[in-house]
Amino acid sequence: MTTGLEERDARAYAATQLEKAGVVLTDVERDSIEVTDFGLSRLEETGLQLLVYVNTRRYCAKELVLYPGQTCPEHRHPPFEGTPGKEETFRCRQGTVYLYVEGKPTARPAATPPPGRYTVFREVVLLPGEQHTIPPGTLHWFQSGPEGAVVSEFSTASRDEFDQFTDSEIRRTTS
Repeated sequence: MTTGLEERDARAYAATQLEKAGVVLTDVERDSIEVTDFGLSRLEETGLQLLVYVNTRRYCAKELVLYPGQTCPEHRHPPFEGTPGKEETFRCRQGTVYLYVEGKPTARPAATPPPGRYTVFREVVLLPGEQHTIPPGTLHWFQSGPEGAVVSEFSTASRDEFDQFTDSEIRRTTS
């Protein structure tokens, strides 16, 4: 479990990185940055800082902030409530993002996954201004480069509590 100090530091880091990327935050947004270590207590290795702008039955917009080398573990967005599941587009704003999706594995991937279960290794490298859309139900994971990353996510409705992780140790909770 992440400590209160780790959460406070992670929120401050995320706010600073968002501001460096040109994202203006209100005080309410700064205070509502979510921090998740996916139940592993290794936040800077496996975790995510995120700010949800809007999440309705039809669409969602978020900012994702990653520490240098931080990984969001492998998962998929399954169908829910009559939908095919979440379709999401990642647009890199700052840093480098190594996104891994289903398909032919990349011969020499740039990222090394942390301990856990990872099964997809087709690499998509996102630099600032580049984006990639992930269809519903597609296994994927991502890791930031050595400078960390800020990623804007645009998607259909998001129900993170339904995400299916390939590693049974993962717990999707935020603070």
